Order: sequence, then C-alpha cells, then structure tokens
Amino acid sequence: MEYSVSYHPEIHQDISSIPQNIKLRIKKAIEQRLLIDPLKFGEPLRRSLQGFRKLRVGDYRIIYKIKKEQITILKIGHRKEVYKKERKE
Repeated sequence: MEYSVSYHPEIHQDISSIPQNIKLRIKKAIEQRLLIDPLKFGEPLRRSLQGFRKLRVGDYRIIYKIKKEQITILKIGHRKEVYKKERKE
C-alpha cells in the first residue's frame, strides 16, 4: 500500500527550532519508515491522544494520524514537550 503525507499548517513553527542535523534525520525517517509502513514503525498513543501514533527519531517524536492511505503529521518536537499541546486536524 502506498501512502501520501500531509502536514499540519503549524509544522513550520515546530521544526524552526530543531537543529539541521536532526531535521535531516526526521526527513529520512518520514521517507524511509513512515511512508513505507506507518503501522509497523509507529506506536499507538493512549489516553487523550488515542487514535494518534508516534514515530521516534532519537529524542524527537513525530505525532501523526492515518486515514486510509493518507498520513497527516500533526506535530514534530522534542519528547519532553511534544505531548503538551494537542492540535486538531
């Protein structure tokens, strides 16, 4: 199954403070893991974030949701702060 990805409008704000080398790792993880098999590589979230999934990239997390062949990336951030602010699609 082939997936396509879309980004939440506020993702630009998320990645603006991330170091360049981490941005490259995140991009590579999206291309090589998330777009290949988001169910295999991502883990489901619980409680108030139920229905969403996370992909670990070092100390950073990519929060996303899957609808059929569409992956929507809602937030990218450091593991200490990525879960604090929830976003609506």
